[in-house]
Amino acid sequence: MEQLSQQDISRQLATVEAQYKALAGRKLSLDLTRGKPGSEQLDLCNHLDGILGGDYRSETGLDVRNYGGLDGLPEAKRLFGTVLGVSPENVVIGGNASLSLMYTVIDLALSAGLRGPESAWGNSDEVKFLCPVPGYDRHFAICEYLGIEMIPVPMLDTGPDMDVVEKQVGEDADIKGIWCVPRFSNPTGCVYSDETVERLAKLGSLAGDHFLVMYDNAYAVHSLYDDAPGLANISDYCEQHGTADSVFQFGSTSKITFAGAGVAFLASSTDNLAAFKHHLSFQSIGPDKVNQLRHVKLLQDPEGIAAHMRKHAAILRPRFEAVLATLERELAGTGMGEWLAPRGGYFISFNTRPGLAKEVVRLAAEIGVNLTPAGATFPYGKDPADSNIRLAPSFPSLAEVQETAEAFVVCVKLATLRQQLANS
Repeated sequence: MEQLSQQDISRQLATVEAQYKALAGRKLSLDLTRGKPGSEQLDLCNHLDGILGGDYRSETGLDVRNYGGLDGLPEAKRLFGTVLGVSPENVVIGGNASLSLMYTVIDLALSAGLRGPESAWGNSDEVKFLCPVPGYDRHFAICEYLGIEMIPVPMLDTGPDMDVVEKQVGEDADIKGIWCVPRFSNPTGCVYSDETVERLAKLGSLAGDHFLVMYDNAYAVHSLYDDAPGLANISDYCEQHGTADSVFQFGSTSKITFAGAGVAFLASSTDNLAAFKHHLSFQSIGPDKVNQLRHVKLLQDPEGIAAHMRKHAAILRPRFEAVLATLERELAGTGMGEWLAPRGGYFISFNTRPGLAKEVVRLAAEIGVNLTPAGATFPYGKDPADSNIRLAPSFPSLAEVQETAEAFVVCVKLATLRQQLANS
């Protein structure tokens, strides 16, 4: 940041305070908190309603309105297996929420054990998990709720810092897993490099017993641009290194079709799926197979998914570009913040100067602009640098996104100039 005199800082601060006061007078009501699809995106799938036309038979002749089919329809396994890059026999189709599948896997490993009671993580005095940061708050919430200690790991442009990860798991057998969002990571938008994916696949041979890579591929098909980087197939690496039992993959259609009425799925090894389905059998007689069949009819095949996601990208891209253009125009070269320009996913990660994220969020709330709470992207809600803010531009209208971005940069400038003046 350019060194300014106290007089220059005071002059700039007066201008920004006037802008902030004007925003306060507009009685704004804007929200960039969660990565929900907007109504325009949800409308892309309205023809799910009635798509079966009264034909409730699966490809095997099963009446999908009835009980049974605990692990999902064969055609759904085949379709969504392509999203995760695995064979249909390695897939289980669940309800609408991949988060529920993740919770069930962690609960199973903790309480009953993937290989019987003697393998349960809960037999240890301590259970720990590696959490790349900034990361996904709902992953962290599962660990916190179940009493699993979280250990932050730095995120690089290529994914988790694997030198740190490998050192940690090699030295501490109480570390039982790591959370991952490998493509368009939440919130940084980075895509894990091929090397990172392979090193993650090899962790099962480095870590203590019953270690799990929780591989939440939530944005596997959520590119904003045709040239967005792809993701290496972790299952191929697991096969090479004999570590298939150490990885669970997850995905869903929550940001493909209806966010609250989609289809979730997971993939893992044969032995892991046998344990998972046994555990699941005490909770359910079967998932919503009608909805599974509706989704197969709608999306059909990988080409159908890709065509559908291009429609989503056309809606989302202008919103992301509006935020990024505003940040570039107003803050580039000022030293007041750093951000990444993702090629897909649902978030933009912004870092204020240290110690200012909470203040920026507070200033924004004071003028009617709701942002994700500072610290949400770190375990226990505690960002040691108090700098990361996750922006989610998908849900508001394009005009509201632009208005929010402009208000946001005013808050960043105001907090930064006040800090500079106090420290000058």
